[in-house]
Amino acid sequence: MLEKLFEKSLWGSRFIIILAVVFGLIGAVLLFVVASFDIYETAAYVINTYLTNAHPEHFHEEVVGGIIGAVDLYLIGVVMIIFSFGLYELFISDIDPAKDQDGCENQLLAVHSLDQLKDKISKVIVMVLVVGFFQKVGHTTYIGALDLLYLALSITAVAVGLYFLSKVGKSH
Repeated sequence: MLEKLFEKSLWGSRFIIILAVVFGLIGAVLLFVVASFDIYETAAYVINTYLTNAHPEHFHEEVVGGIIGAVDLYLIGVVMIIFSFGLYELFISDIDPAKDQDGCENQLLAVHSLDQLKDKISKVIVMVLVVGFFQKVGHTTYIGALDLLYLALSITAVAVGLYFLSKVGKSH
């Protein structure tokens, strides 16, 4: 009897995951709000610049940097959503509204194992890193041919990495 009570309590303790799910979703919402404000501020800056006929020195870099920074935050928000959905489905229950009328699961957020959750999150994290890389590239000054060669090599390395990442988990 003590064993059954302990096992029931142990099984019930999985509901502590709800904290990670709820706060993960709160984090995602916060990231989406901050990114949206960043886009709004960038748009206001662009409109103000054109209305006042101002010609800031690094205008294009600032606009692209602002937008890429917001995309970065959106992607991290997506990581948080995938994390929350995955933990909920793995430890608590399947999400019934995610199924269509025939009972088939939406594969976008479906997670059936910790490895699958890790793979989905890691792919989005790689995209966050790629976006961050291109944001840094936009703010870098290049002095000479060697710097441009390094830039070309780094972009090639990122492209090759993304190519191989797209092949992971796909069967032929």
